Amino acid sequence: MEIKKLKELAGLMQQNDLSVLEIKEGDTCVRLERRVSEAAAPVEKAAAPAAQPKADGTLVTAPTVGVFYASPSPESKPFVQVGDQIRQGDTLCIIEAMKLMNEIPAELDGTVAEICVDNGEVVEFGQPLFRIV
Repeated sequence: MEIKKLKELAGLMQQNDLSVLEIKEGDTCVRLERRVSEAAAPVEKAAAPAAQPKADGTLVTAPTVGVFYASPSPESKPFVQVGDQIRQGDTLCIIEAMKLMNEIPAELDGTVAEICVDNGEVVEFGQPLFRIV
């Protein structure tokens, strides 16, 4: 199993507060265990940023570890571009995690001021994706 995939699994474990995850692919079996003391658990959740208001807009952050895709397919135009007006619920991008395509919706109305990652880039949980003003 690739290191990249193991990192994705570890991120998903943290995001979903899982303590054990076992994956079988063919003859390969991987078991990941995460031990978190009760005192540390609230700190982890507080450290994971969500969409945070800033003086110059609101950051939309990655809800999971995965690969960022700006469009539904390589031939398609991007969901959004800098300067686009968006409405709450509009799809901003797709993050592929464990071969699942997760559409990331806008949580507020506004204008796309910045796209913080490149198409095809691996993103981490909590990493800024967009800045909305």
